[in-house]
Amino acid sequence: MGGKIKSWKKRWFVFDRLKRTFSYYVDKHETKLKGVIYFQAIEEVYYDHLRSATKSPNPSLTFCVKTHDRLYYMVASAPEAMRIWMDVIVTGAEGYTQFMN
Repeated sequence: MGGKIKSWKKRWFVFDRLKRTFSYYVDKHETKLKGVIYFQAIEEVYYDHLRSATKSPNPSLTFCVKTHDRLYYMVASAPEAMRIWMDVIVTGAEGYTQFMN
């Protein structure tokens, strides 16, 4: 779901463990970065069990990525894709804390 205008838009996400970022683009052919989430900013990743995402195109596949300054609502293409993305984001964010000491 969009940040300023609360409507649902498809985005292409790229997970980069080396840069410790979760970046997104308008589509997979776009080269201009639309936004980025830094691992160190991620506080929580969870399934939207309360159905708080307004007008989600698929509530059962909606999950949330909470950062210091924003709550991102995301919808996966399938249940397995949702589990994989959530696991990868949590693992990447937790992995970041290993470098903090």
